[in-house]
Amino acid sequence: MLSTLKSRLASSQWLLIIYASSAAFMTYFSMYAFRKPFTATAYLGVEGWEFALDYKVALVLSQVFGYLLSKFIGIKVVSEMPASRRACSILILVLLSEVALIAFAVLPAPYNVVCLFFNGLPLGMIWGLVFAFLEGRRVTEVLGACLSITFIVASGWVRSIGRYLIVEWQVPELWMPALTGVIFIPLLLISVLGLAKLPPPDAKDIAMRAERVPMDAKARWAFFSRYALGLVLLVLSFTLLTGLRDFRDNFEAELWQALGFGRESNLFAYTGVRVALLVSVVLGAMVLIRSNIKALFANHFVILFGIGLFGLSTWCFELGLLEAKTWMIMLGAGIYIAYIPYNCFLYDRLIASLGVTANAGFLIYLSDSAGYLGSVGILLYRTFSQADMSWLDFFITTTYGVAVVSASLVAMSLVYFSGILSRRQPDIAPSHSLISIK
Repeated sequence: MLSTLKSRLASSQWLLIIYASSAAFMTYFSMYAFRKPFTATAYLGVEGWEFALDYKVALVLSQVFGYLLSKFIGIKVVSEMPASRRACSILILVLLSEVALIAFAVLPAPYNVVCLFFNGLPLGMIWGLVFAFLEGRRVTEVLGACLSITFIVASGWVRSIGRYLIVEWQVPELWMPALTGVIFIPLLLISVLGLAKLPPPDAKDIAMRAERVPMDAKARWAFFSRYALGLVLLVLSFTLLTGLRDFRDNFEAELWQALGFGRESNLFAYTGVRVALLVSVVLGAMVLIRSNIKALFANHFVILFGIGLFGLSTWCFELGLLEAKTWMIMLGAGIYIAYIPYNCFLYDRLIASLGVTANAGFLIYLSDSAGYLGSVGILLYRTFSQADMSWLDFFITTTYGVAVVSASLVAMSLVYFSGILSRRQPDIAPSHSLISIK
């Protein structure tokens, strides 16, 4: 039966899209249930916490440090991981994070803060392991777009579930994250099993997108050193975008409170669904571009569009041209339109355009490891240098700074890779359609 499933998936691109995108989406959605619910509450007056640093800020920092370290570990682990071990590794890593959440509920403050570090440590490698099942295919953009929607909707939904457990079921704040994770374990098991049954990229995939192979340290260094300037520009821009995205995600409850909507429990899901629809329209169109080089340049322009959207919408909000909810939707859409291409489309097309044998996991984790330095940096700066500034004022100021600097870096990357690729033979799109329907 399993061999029959694989053969059917290999013979039909449409069936592959539906099956693979569903399995990947559910897997990463489930992961968010172990990572984000703890941010759905403020943890006011926690017994045993007597430090000047806000308890929730300490929890966020602890998890982000674990997630950050995980990204550095992932540069080696994810890029070298053989396909046969990915599914089992995903399950082990996520279940380890649940153990950390249980310890967080059992241990008293301040000792339980460190549990969030061990919660983030295994979860940072899940994205690369999931995306490894999808990369290097003719339909990677479609699969990546479906997977990337989890960035937007999953966080809001699992936090809404966490709030529901506290408000309706009277679950204690400290137990809410662990219980939310338990609820999603069955879905996690089913979806990871589905990923494990995916067939590898076929000959046509390899011909169009280049072969994807594990990369040892020597291969990683050779690739990076050859295109160092362009990669550094992309990594730096992603660092800023990650910091902004993570700050908005972790402290969205505080932003809504400052905007006067703190008592509405469904706001996370409300904005998430609308942002996802806007982002899907923009990023979904990327699959229509068959030329790898043109698609690479298009990714740069899409990122610049997203940066412009969150920068200009913030300016319009300050001028009173946009109401708060509309601004939060446009802001979120702009951030994710700029952020998501780095996690799948951009590097997949970059490898194909350069015609090198590599894998996107290395580049994604190279960017992510630096990206979460941006998250830590922005949060530490807010905590220790701008503690008197409100969450909303700090966020608006940061948004402007990230928009200006990241747009400049992306523009320079576009110029760099334009020069590199202009010296190569023209990228000729294959004569067959991008998605062959069988």
